[in-house]
Amino acid sequence: MAESAATTTGPLPGGPPAQPPPPATRRGTELMLLAFAAVLVTGALMLVEINQEQELTNALLYYGAAYLGLFAVAHIAVRIWAPYADPLILPCVALLNGLGLVMIHRIDLAEAERAELTGRVFSADVPRQIMWTTIALVLFVAVLVLVKDHRTLSKYGYTAGLAGLVALALPGILPNVIAPEINGAKIWLRIPGVFSIQPGEFAKILLMVFFAAFLVSKRDLFMAAGRKVLGMELPRARDLMPMLFAWFASLGVLVLEKDLGTSLLFFGIVLVMLYVATERVAWLVLGMTFFIGGCLVAYQIFDHVQVRVTTWLDPFADFFNKGRQLGQALFGLGTGGIGGTGLGAGRPELVPLAKSDFIIAAIGEELGFVGLAALLMLYTLLVMRGMRSALAVRDTFGKLLAGGLSFAVGLQVFIVVGGVTKLIPLTGLTAPFLSLGGSSLVANYALVALLLRISDGARRPAVAAKPVVPQAPIAEAHTVLVERPS
Repeated sequence: MAESAATTTGPLPGGPPAQPPPPATRRGTELMLLAFAAVLVTGALMLVEINQEQELTNALLYYGAAYLGLFAVAHIAVRIWAPYADPLILPCVALLNGLGLVMIHRIDLAEAERAELTGRVFSADVPRQIMWTTIALVLFVAVLVLVKDHRTLSKYGYTAGLAGLVALALPGILPNVIAPEINGAKIWLRIPGVFSIQPGEFAKILLMVFFAAFLVSKRDLFMAAGRKVLGMELPRARDLMPMLFAWFASLGVLVLEKDLGTSLLFFGIVLVMLYVATERVAWLVLGMTFFIGGCLVAYQIFDHVQVRVTTWLDPFADFFNKGRQLGQALFGLGTGGIGGTGLGAGRPELVPLAKSDFIIAAIGEELGFVGLAALLMLYTLLVMRGMRSALAVRDTFGKLLAGGLSFAVGLQVFIVVGGVTKLIPLTGLTAPFLSLGGSSLVANYALVALLLRISDGARRPAVAAKPVVPQAPIAEAHTVLVERPS
């Protein structure tokens, strides 16, 4: 028996074609993953307090409630202003941030016990980190609200580039009263009694916006081939200016601010964005050549670079002075072994700067190789979802910007973990979302907001044009009788 018209699912004869159902927003998936992250962070806080205090304190309730409240607001903001965004990016960030809070709280407890034994006054850092997380999420929501379409940022590319260069150079050119040298690097702006900020963290985002816009507008220039050497088409000499500019800017940061990490991060981002825009291996080869040459020059000129290389080669040669930081980190990783000592059962506070530069070593000691590998997989998942958004977005500017933002997170993690594990020399960078500090946390949340905005644009269904209703010719149109009002 034939189906009735009421149960027909396809288009009626002569009618408009059936439209595919809109893609799911997957916000429910994001909410469940955020709840899972909250359970993990709460359980980790409980383990830390049980192993350290042998009891649960009220601090667990305060920190847990703050964590739940902050990321509930973040989820609502994404649900309202970026409903089609990738559902895995925010939960990955939330779990990384939560694990950072757990480890900072664990080291706070150890330092409080030591301060009590020595009669010193101690101030915990977890409340300050929660405050910075709140500020970071306020900026996160502001970016989602203000940047309704990532393509509008391309109009302000040169303005962003100028602002990024100024922010990058300010600590190096200002006097020591405002830009003091801390731990051998001059990267902070400080107003005594008010606040401190690291402008280089925000400069990297502004410069990525500039390079994405610049490479889109000048892509044909970089595709022009020059001489062929060893089967590889090298770019023309006059087309090397962007790379030379990035190289000189990196050396300038190294000279003025003695900041090896920011120099490496900045040049690496520019190099990868050039490769993504052109798909030419010649840019990578030339870039690595420039980078190796810059490293050799920096080693010959700057004493602090020589110290870091010497410490990297043999941290135990001067263990009680310059090699103590890296040496203690290696001892902690060795103590952790495969399974770790357990949360709250190690001694990560023995490593200098364990809450910031060396938080990876603290996590490796208490969670072991297995926990550290899981943490790196979490970072890998975050970077892969950002790269997936770069592949899915329809415009070239969005592809370059999302690729640069994602690679920046991955490269920074590689530099930090490589330095702590003695794979490469120490650079002074901090692990994104994990380490103690305000500037890095706030800037990285702005970066994640841009990634979510691009992901929302990539997954949002295209708006179909309204069908044009054909009108009958005037000669065939019906006559309409209009009555004149009395």
